[in-house]
Amino acid sequence: MTGVLTNDVAFRIAKELSLSEAQVVAVLELFEQGSSVPFIARYRKEVTGSLDETVITAIRDRSEKIQELEKRRAAILDSLEERELLSDELRVTLSSAQTMTALEDAYLPYRPKRRTRALAAIEKGLAPLADIILSQAPDADPENEALNFISENGVKTTQDAIAGALDILSERVSENTEARRETRKIFARKSTLKSVIVKGAKEDDPDTSVYRDYFDWSESVLAMPSHRVLAIFRGEKEGHLSVSAEPPEDECVSVLKRMFVNGTNASSRLVADAVIDGYKRLLKPSMENELRGVLKKRADAEAIRIFADNAREVLMASPMGRKATLAIDPGLRTGCKIVCLDAQGRLLHNDVIFPFLGEGQRTAAAEKILSLVKKYEPRAIAIGNGTAGRETEAFVRALNLPSDVMIASVNESGASIYSASETARREFPNHDITVRGAVSIGRRLMDPLAELVKIDPKSIGVGQYQHDVDQKELKKSLDDVVTRCVNAVGVEVNTASVELLSYVSGLNRQAAEQLIKYREANGAFETRESLKKVPRLGPKTFEQSAGFLRVQASPNPLDASAVHPENYSTVEEMAEDLGCSVTDLMSSPELRAGIRIEKFVSDKAGLPTLKDILQELAKPGRDPRTAFEAFSFDPDVREIRDLRIGMTLPGVVTNVTAFGAFVDIGVHQDGLVHISRMSDTFVESPQAVLKPGQKVKVAVIDVDEKRKRVSLSMKKQDLEQHGTV
Repeated sequence: MTGVLTNDVAFRIAKELSLSEAQVVAVLELFEQGSSVPFIARYRKEVTGSLDETVITAIRDRSEKIQELEKRRAAILDSLEERELLSDELRVTLSSAQTMTALEDAYLPYRPKRRTRALAAIEKGLAPLADIILSQAPDADPENEALNFISENGVKTTQDAIAGALDILSERVSENTEARRETRKIFARKSTLKSVIVKGAKEDDPDTSVYRDYFDWSESVLAMPSHRVLAIFRGEKEGHLSVSAEPPEDECVSVLKRMFVNGTNASSRLVADAVIDGYKRLLKPSMENELRGVLKKRADAEAIRIFADNAREVLMASPMGRKATLAIDPGLRTGCKIVCLDAQGRLLHNDVIFPFLGEGQRTAAAEKILSLVKKYEPRAIAIGNGTAGRETEAFVRALNLPSDVMIASVNESGASIYSASETARREFPNHDITVRGAVSIGRRLMDPLAELVKIDPKSIGVGQYQHDVDQKELKKSLDDVVTRCVNAVGVEVNTASVELLSYVSGLNRQAAEQLIKYREANGAFETRESLKKVPRLGPKTFEQSAGFLRVQASPNPLDASAVHPENYSTVEEMAEDLGCSVTDLMSSPELRAGIRIEKFVSDKAGLPTLKDILQELAKPGRDPRTAFEAFSFDPDVREIRDLRIGMTLPGVVTNVTAFGAFVDIGVHQDGLVHISRMSDTFVESPQAVLKPGQKVKVAVIDVDEKRKRVSLSMKKQDLEQHGTV
């Protein structure tokens, strides 16, 4: 991006995001230099005015959209110039268009198009007649004027001539920039989206009945929430619903007539006919398609935002930490797969037990677990929450295990995706998918983030219509979320997987593979500085990644912190000023209290960076995730048939949508807390109240065992009514 273009783009973005132009210019220049969003947000606060990752990402995204606009503008100008259609006036109009819609509207009359009725009429020489009629001169008689256009090229009568001229006028109406702008406003503000069951479809068909709520649905486009738009469009795509956008047609036609009809004579009446035809045949379908696109894009954006927010909460779930773990992937007839992992997550042993195939097998299973606990001394037992999860948990809890062995139910969404992946095959080439799945369950308890980065974020199980939204935008958003989470936590370079390293600022998969290859060949990295020895890991990559990579065993304590190597000298100066070592400075709050950071302001480190350094010295390499807390379901409730209206139960939020939240209460079927049941006060957004992974108390207010639907409430009156809050 050239300097002139950068400044122009910066001015527009600054205005849109209410930022200073200097801030936006700084961010754009850092992007041009190869800086990542996490690096800019963490280590270039002085340059950007302490902009956070959300704003920096918004600048990046808006810059990309503007560049797309400029690329399209250049292509249009080249096309018009090549076809010798570019007048000075048109160039000005196109150059001043600030949105893709305005640009395409201006280009529409000149765009190469398929053969239309208007084009056929123009080829017959009827454009001058269209001009005469459109002028609506008081003394002009359309019939008489049409006589001059009867010819041997298909215009046999005056009716043919007038019909062709009106086709030309209809197309002009539909392509007129102002007409499109005003009609677009009416469509956007006053349209109703309607859906009906398609003709011939059977209401009781299982696939069709899913959309029963929308068999005769009508709603203002302004009020429609994203999940309803996506549900209706999915029903249409699958062939169950017929969908249309209906604006106030009379108002649209009236607005257009005021633009084009300026009299009451014969020509004016013909122009009015052309306006009606142009609207119904050409403009309305075009505006309806455009509106549907806008609705879809808006719904996609909201669904992607919800998915991204949920994914962030799941990825940043509390880690149990590095503790030896016994993990169980439950099963009824196929048995429960058991793996024993050391504190680093390495597989030590795997086995299968069959606690649900008779008393003899149950006894053998109990003996097996007790012997494995004695041999491998796990600090926790992780049990997948899928089929037979609650039964397995009850079985394990009844074994009288040592009191210091924690038992935890683990959400296994995506574990099967991992177990069948290339990553899993590479990690465990000699084990089948059942063993890999159990390993994933155990590691997910130890560190959810490190394990979940190994699968596609779409498989985490917290989305809303994720298969219906723009997949490119969804991937981009989720990649941003994973990147933000990984860099917020930091990565131990000597134990991290290639997948985890791939999300570190400045690295990609190729660089991560190169780093691990070097680590395997040369042993653990002793310092951050030794990372520079990795082939093809150049100065820029080191600059971008070093602050997010940890070397816990390094002799330099700063290597285990988020202090960037470029600021090590500043910390050393602080320690020298106090007459102590860096290690002393990091371990002594009293020494740190004596630092006057104003003394250390420099070109390399301003006050924002110095404040970050002091925070990091106090808690080097601190994990921003909350402390881990064990959770237990009600031991007496394991199946949906165990539920009774009025029960108050502990639960874990698994997914948050635009209409409510799903809560796992331990019955293999998540219950729904509708937005209207989340609080005693009005809730505008479920995301403002609940997050995936959050532990809650809920009251059962309805159970439909046949349809496997459970309705829950968090309202105080529903909880208190049954004696528990």
